[in-house]
Amino acid sequence: MIQNKIKGVGVALITPFKDYEVDYEALGRMVDYVIEGGVDYIVALGSTAETATMSLEERDKVLRFIVKQTAGRVAIVAGMGGNDTHALVEQLRTFDLSDTVAILSVVPYYNKPSQEGIYRHFMAVAEASPVPVIIYNVPGRTGLNMTAETTLRLAHATDKIVAVKEACGNVEQMQKILDGRPERFLVLSGDDGLTVELVKRGGDGVISVAANTFPEKFCRCVHDAMEGKIEEAEAAMQQMEEPINLLFKEGNPVGAKSMASLMGLTRAEVRLPLVEATESLTEEIKTAIEKYELR
Repeated sequence: MIQNKIKGVGVALITPFKDYEVDYEALGRMVDYVIEGGVDYIVALGSTAETATMSLEERDKVLRFIVKQTAGRVAIVAGMGGNDTHALVEQLRTFDLSDTVAILSVVPYYNKPSQEGIYRHFMAVAEASPVPVIIYNVPGRTGLNMTAETTLRLAHATDKIVAVKEACGNVEQMQKILDGRPERFLVLSGDDGLTVELVKRGGDGVISVAANTFPEKFCRCVHDAMEGKIEEAEAAMQQMEEPINLLFKEGNPVGAKSMASLMGLTRAEVRLPLVEATESLTEEIKTAIEKYELR
């Protein structure tokens, strides 16, 4: 059952770069590191992967590499989104998703469609996708909020849409989705810091940025929450609050790559229009790694 494969902690995996090219040696290290750290599944080609700066050929090669490196140890979800519905539908019909359990598809950005437009977009995506769909609401990136009503309309309209990654930052909106969802539909946090609160309310886990860099601590916290050990999970999340905030201080994945670099996992390199972390943020991250024993 697909829902059992995408509960708990999914990691929105970064894509390491070296002189602008994908650094596959470092990518292999990242895959092993997060799996050994306890993640339940990997999300490849998401926003954190800087997929917007990658060609279709690069995306295919990166996904194939992650599949091979993972070697069946955990499930893989692939990011497949866009703001041109027709083009995305055509891509879904040709892109090789045979080794993935689902796609993660973001609310269309820039165009600012109505809620009806969002609904029709995702229904077209669901019809075209060869695998189940996780819809992704992240107003901070798209400039548009998919309302709880639209999410629930989609959840009830088709069994093909199996979950939402909700990064609206609004707990009341998340609660509406939890209250009105069909039993099979999962609600996943898109905000690391809100994960325990969401799970406490009945949510099903998180697709995380923090799991790139301190997966063991973060996964233990979320798994404790899902096992009903809420006090332990809340205490652990409180300890991680500062490093999580640092990951996003200058944008994602800038902070995550800076921290991964300081941990010896990969370079801090990002592709324009992103730029590497400032010296001051790098120092803050270095201090947090030692202070909270993150490595």
